[in-house]
Amino acid sequence: MADYSPPDTKRGHGTQRGGKSGKVADFRYKRPSRPEAKHSDRRNAPRCDGAIAARPNGKSRHNSGHPQRRQAYAALDLGTNNCRLLIARPSGENFTVIDAFSRVVRLGEGLAASGKLSDEAMERTMAALHVCAEKLRRRNVRLARSVATEACRRAANGPAFIERVRRETGIMLDIISAQEEARLAVLGCHVLLEEGNGPAIIFDIGGGSTELVLVQPGEKVPRILDWLSVPWGVVSLTDTVDGSDESEAARLDRYVQMRRTVGRSFAEFAERIRGHTGSPEPIRLLGTSGTVTTLASLHLELPQYDRRAVDGLIVASQAMRDISGRLSRMSAADRKRLPCIGDDRANLVIAGCAILESILDIWPAEQLGVADRGIREGILRSLIAADTEGERSRAALQRMREQDV
Repeated sequence: MADYSPPDTKRGHGTQRGGKSGKVADFRYKRPSRPEAKHSDRRNAPRCDGAIAARPNGKSRHNSGHPQRRQAYAALDLGTNNCRLLIARPSGENFTVIDAFSRVVRLGEGLAASGKLSDEAMERTMAALHVCAEKLRRRNVRLARSVATEACRRAANGPAFIERVRRETGIMLDIISAQEEARLAVLGCHVLLEEGNGPAIIFDIGGGSTELVLVQPGEKVPRILDWLSVPWGVVSLTDTVDGSDESEAARLDRYVQMRRTVGRSFAEFAERIRGHTGSPEPIRLLGTSGTVTTLASLHLELPQYDRRAVDGLIVASQAMRDISGRLSRMSAADRKRLPCIGDDRANLVIAGCAILESILDIWPAEQLGVADRGIREGILRSLIAADTEGERSRAALQRMREQDV
């Protein structure tokens, strides 16, 4: 396993069905159904796969029976580009989201050059975290976990920022390793893998790094065979590879440089997994990131982002390559006018396309699964499972005590 220290054809209908990011999301996560045809674009049913993360400020209130069935759990993921929060309640083996928040904060902006979090980036992030803290206070959160990833791992002032967050908001962020980030991403979205016995890669294109995990199907959770974290996410790659937007030739030249940069980082991992690409079973690929959900939205020609249409979608890999190639030739101004991209992603999406195509180079799956879920869902699932096991242990201990009386 390798771990780098990163710098930081059938189209669907674009019906307007989803709400904007940051509003309450009242839905359940469910296991997707298998696509009817090999290359069909089919939206799978949403599924609830939960482990919850975050941390309440006060004492948890225990109810009779199964308190975790009534109370909420929370997961907060502070990345290089986004701040995301999920609050959910268990529902059988699944969970129902009762509150959600997502905001582009660009915490890692300028980090590749300076090695530090800028004052402007920290202020934007603090504003988002204050919103999260208020949501956590309003909900009956039993357990919570809040994690920070690549930007805080790399920044010289990352620990100081974490302490400021604790002091001003009460949120206790845990800076997790790249390996833990990869594990949580797999835990949060593996249920969207197409059915099959062949090997699969689950990847997460972040703001400051990209994680790739080679997995083999297991009874409940896939077994991790190998993994890789590379220094390139949509923010770090954009900040590192310079180029001009003045002409199509200049834009293509920058895109080629991005592909080469990422390809070099993938080279050793590509050699290690080469034997798995010759499996008699079809190889599978599942991506969780803003890049894949954005490209999926463009593929479906959605007028605005709709999670219900995208999460669980299966798209032909060539269709995603075609969209990536088209975007790489467009000017930033033209990309801004595209639905589901806008100002926030107009520049960053090109780096995401370069990373995605580089993944397809080393893992040539014919189809790509799209997941609008990942670390937060993995945290929620872990929290709920651990809490449930704790309740069982406490109940067993209580029964033993009663028998001894």
